[in-house]
Amino acid sequence: MLSSDVVICGAGIAGVSAAYHLAVRQGVTNVLLVDEGPPLSLTSDKSTECYRNWWPGPGDAMVALMNRSIDLLEELAQQSGNVFHLNRRGYLYLTANAKNIPAFLDAAREPPRLGAGDLRIQRGEAGDPVYQPAPAEGFRDQPVGADLLLDPSLIRKHFPYLSDQVVAALHVRRAGWFSAQQLGMYLLEKARAAGVQLLQGHISQVHSAQDRVSGVQLADGRQISTRNFVNAAGPYLKPVGRLAVADLPVFSEVHLKVAFRDILGAVPRHAPLLIWTDPQFLPWSAEERDLLASETDTRWLLEEMPGGAHTRPEGGADSDIALMLWEYHERRVEPVFPPPLDEQYPEVALRGLAHMLPALRAYFGRAPRPVLDGGYYTRTRENRPLIGPMPLPGAFVIGALSGFGLMAACGAGELLAAHLTGQALPAYASAFSLQRYEDPEYVRLLDGLLDGWRASGQL
Repeated sequence: MLSSDVVICGAGIAGVSAAYHLAVRQGVTNVLLVDEGPPLSLTSDKSTECYRNWWPGPGDAMVALMNRSIDLLEELAQQSGNVFHLNRRGYLYLTANAKNIPAFLDAAREPPRLGAGDLRIQRGEAGDPVYQPAPAEGFRDQPVGADLLLDPSLIRKHFPYLSDQVVAALHVRRAGWFSAQQLGMYLLEKARAAGVQLLQGHISQVHSAQDRVSGVQLADGRQISTRNFVNAAGPYLKPVGRLAVADLPVFSEVHLKVAFRDILGAVPRHAPLLIWTDPQFLPWSAEERDLLASETDTRWLLEEMPGGAHTRPEGGADSDIALMLWEYHERRVEPVFPPPLDEQYPEVALRGLAHMLPALRAYFGRAPRPVLDGGYYTRTRENRPLIGPMPLPGAFVIGALSGFGLMAACGAGELLAAHLTGQALPAYASAFSLQRYEDPEYVRLLDGLLDGWRASGQL
């Protein structure tokens, strides 16, 4: 029989980060990562690979977790010579509706109160703070917080490729993206050097003895003795939780992503992540509208669509790839792999982004052949992660990282390792514990604020 101090189910970014923090940072050398497939291959490589510390409340827990996770990302980037290409281009939230400016301003004032950094407002008036553009590469010596540009001339100066209808641009500064695969492999390499081992297999049972985890069994019959089991199963968090007698309060949504060759340069290579916040009707020709209206299954394309379409350039200065993402359907699904794809999605996302980037109109109906893939956002109803003990002693969970798994992975892995090894916990730990649902006051708050929590800034 095999034995291990800790068995981690799932070698996605959450499991790899947990293994790294246990072995490299906490000195737990006998750690076993178990997965049916290669590391980082299920959903971790389907992400937009972006990060930010700009999160709303209630409370400051999400901002605190993300600040810590980004601290760790920056440490790792410096240690590795930035092998995973961390940048600080930021997120640029945009609106073309002047009536939205008061709400835009109110929303922009909340994260700074929670520790995300100062808000600087540029109205085109004497005495305005100076706006510092973000460099295309690197992450050092950049401002934090955010800049709210309300001066149209300043928006045009720095972002001339945007629609001239844009009236407000919120540039979140402690934000950007990195290579998920290279970060994950760097963490895994360090973890393996510290003793972590990989085992290919499917965990089918979690055993207990004397009311504590005592081992796991694989589908092929192999047994592994252990006193610590970590559920880092990503989209399979719920069924794996049941193995440890825990009904985890999570569900999954499928989210798609398009990569296409932007041969016209509609998305500039130096652009930040660009996010269109306005609801919209898609720009169809009269003939297209008539055709869509004639079919029951396409009429929905004539209805008002939600905000949130976003895009960014992918690759270096010599690349012409752009990514497009827009979750205009919110559907709970049971995860299956490969995930179901929507062949309409590339054209819909393209048209949804054309309000923000008019140059994309040149691709309508004739864009270069896209590459469509996707993964799952596995989340709690308030869209906060689960990190910490499960009810069975010796069982732990790190998951429900929704669409923020990569940006939160380092902080989440550190927190999981602290729980497992009995180290001092940060102040935000209780906000992500499964035990929060046992607090009647928390459940009351959750029920009362659920609509507000849905507006969580998650794309």
